[in-house]
Amino acid sequence: MKPRTIETTLYALSDTPPQPRERRDDERHLTLFRVGALVVGDHRELCLIKNISAGGMLIRAYRAMTTGTRVAIELKRGETVRGKVSWVRDSNVGVAFDAPIDILDLLTPGNDSPRPRMPRIAIRCIASVRQGAMARSLYTRDVSQGGIKIESLHSFVIGEGVTVLLPGMQAEPGVVCWHDSGCYGISFNRVLALGHLVSWLQQQRDEMRQAS
Repeated sequence: MKPRTIETTLYALSDTPPQPRERRDDERHLTLFRVGALVVGDHRELCLIKNISAGGMLIRAYRAMTTGTRVAIELKRGETVRGKVSWVRDSNVGVAFDAPIDILDLLTPGNDSPRPRMPRIAIRCIASVRQGAMARSLYTRDVSQGGIKIESLHSFVIGEGVTVLLPGMQAEPGVVCWHDSGCYGISFNRVLALGHLVSWLQQQRDEMRQAS
């Protein structure tokens, strides 16, 4: 049986609100999306946060929504972000924030806050993936404390050991754990320290802003 990928809320450093996704949800993907509260006028109900960037988010709503509607989304730690609906596709809704938020601040829990589930952060950079004596430079899709998603036309064997080197980080050994639509998921052999990962993401964000 082909293993199913586990799809979680995706965080992005970009200021651009998320756009509609090309691929529809299907049963091959197990979902563990972050839960939020959608507030429209006097109505408050739960929603699933699929994708969140500094400029907006993509949610799954459980009520009919229309473009231009003013909304507020309450996050698990009590933060509230406000904006308006920018697009609607089936139950998926795009929300553009009134003002950009600090994504990296959401990833760092307070002293008395529970440590969040390993979030996935969308990051586009070159990673060196070494398999034995062969090293390949491949584009990344996202990274978390527990692993990384890469694009590759080269075939990797599920269960195969590899070593991943990201720019500015030490090499991390891991295992190829899934493949889907030209992408591979690699699980690190150890969990990266959250503070170290956030510091690296801050550096990547600063370099991205300087280049734009």
